Amino acid sequence: MLRALKIWLQQKDSIVKARSKTHQVFVGDVAVGGGAPVSVQSMCTTKTSDAAATLEQINKLMNAGCELIRVAIPLKSDLDGFEEICRKSPLPVIADIHFDYRLAIEAAERGASALRINPGNIGSMEKVDKVIDAAKQAHIPIRIGVNAGSLDRKFDTRDDLTLSQKMIASATGYVEHFRDRGFNDIVLSAKAHSVPTTLETYRNLSQALPDIPLHVGVTEAGGLRQGTVKNCVGVGILLEQGIGDTIRLSLTADPVEEVYVAWDLLSSLGMRRLTPEMVSCPTCGRCQVNLIEMANVVSERLAKLKAPISVAVMGCAVNGPGEARDADIGVACGKDKGVLFQNGKPIRSVAAENIVSELFKEIQDRYGYDVSKDV
Repeated sequence: MLRALKIWLQQKDSIVKARSKTHQVFVGDVAVGGGAPVSVQSMCTTKTSDAAATLEQINKLMNAGCELIRVAIPLKSDLDGFEEICRKSPLPVIADIHFDYRLAIEAAERGASALRINPGNIGSMEKVDKVIDAAKQAHIPIRIGVNAGSLDRKFDTRDDLTLSQKMIASATGYVEHFRDRGFNDIVLSAKAHSVPTTLETYRNLSQALPDIPLHVGVTEAGGLRQGTVKNCVGVGILLEQGIGDTIRLSLTADPVEEVYVAWDLLSSLGMRRLTPEMVSCPTCGRCQVNLIEMANVVSERLAKLKAPISVAVMGCAVNGPGEARDADIGVACGKDKGVLFQNGKPIRSVAAENIVSELFKEIQDRYGYDVSKDV
């Protein structure tokens, strides 16, 4: 057993030592790569032509913790709205362009903080070069976004290559072309809906292009439950191995949920924490309160609080403080009462009907955070 532990630690060390800092680019005032914290992105679901609705959604996303926002520009008629969004947005705005290179050029001129294009569907590389020149002129980065549905034509129909190999070949070829044009402010993504394909692709890209910042995520991951699982497995594994500089966890859901899940993932990995972490037991026959309902209430109120603390809600007064001793503060419930504790040490007992209110009062008194219901 000790020998197995020693081998595991050596392997762990080798992973840590393999991590390297990528070239840093700036999307507005947000640093990506170069040792900067992994940033959280999302994408608006509103029509870009409706600037007011888009800005309203951007503000909701910002309040949830989003740091970079992407908007689609499918039509020339969207550009006026896009310009207004860029001018008024509290977050750096990334223009998402497919098919028409002219939209990318004008988006750069109208205030985009970055461009996202897939050279595989922009057309000829001469058109891509015009987008590169526009980004140079505007001093903004470009995310090269390769995905399973839009690959370099040279590789798309080759039966001797796996999907991962096709994406890697496409991505590395595009990066080489951008560099040959003297453009280095690149962020790269290569997304698939398959978690194994995503892992294989990004692991190989991080080795082949160790200095390029990577935008990681699982695309077309599905609805809230399935999409959360697929993204957290795929992106979580990559981040733990030091792969990834910015993330978007795509969900077929309100984009605010993407942001919440992204922060929960970063917090679970010990990388970044924005809102409190809740530690709670799964309940058992010893539980004498409606712990699930109580935990849901506590979770909803904690989600509104910007504080890097951990809060435990445990169903057993005997084992609760011990099992959650790493929590900053918490409560262990028993029959008709609960015991508040801090770092595993009991503070005081409270009546069952006052458990939640007293827990939040303790959080406010001890840490100075406003924990009112209207936070």
